[in-house]
Amino acid sequence: MPSVAQSPSDLLSQDQVLDLSGLEFMQGILSGNLPAPPIAATMGYTLHHVADGTVTFRGAPQFNVTNPMGTVHGGWYGTLLDSAMACAVMTKVPRGSVYTTLEYKINILRSIPLGTSIDCIGIVNHAGRSTGVATGEIRGTDDGKLYATGSTTCIIMNLR
Repeated sequence: MPSVAQSPSDLLSQDQVLDLSGLEFMQGILSGNLPAPPIAATMGYTLHHVADGTVTFRGAPQFNVTNPMGTVHGGWYGTLLDSAMACAVMTKVPRGSVYTTLEYKINILRSIPLGTSIDCIGIVNHAGRSTGVATGEIRGTDDGKLYATGSTTCIIMNLR
């Protein structure tokens, strides 16, 4: 399991990130050679799988991500889908470039019961010189139920 960055000094510098392809960067987090982002610990998920054009996060929502009604907050679904879809785009980013989300949309299909193990899968549909498009879904790891879907557009920026 990758270690989670505990302070800004634990994160890579921009030059260190630019020396890696996006796929190398994501594989480094998966292997534990690079620190996982702090948001992963906050939200209760970890990077589970990385391949060219696809990323899977695994986790289970806990009480700390509920809304006042005691159900999983919509922002949890959105953050998780944004992470998986954008990181899938990251696997296509060449050395010397970075990406950021331009927009994303989610559809919550059903509430995830607290403690339910889920996979959030991001899959690239297109990655060009300046844009990446991906889709995502949240599914139960045990029951296979589809809980939410999403889509994103990311901008890819060559900084070197």
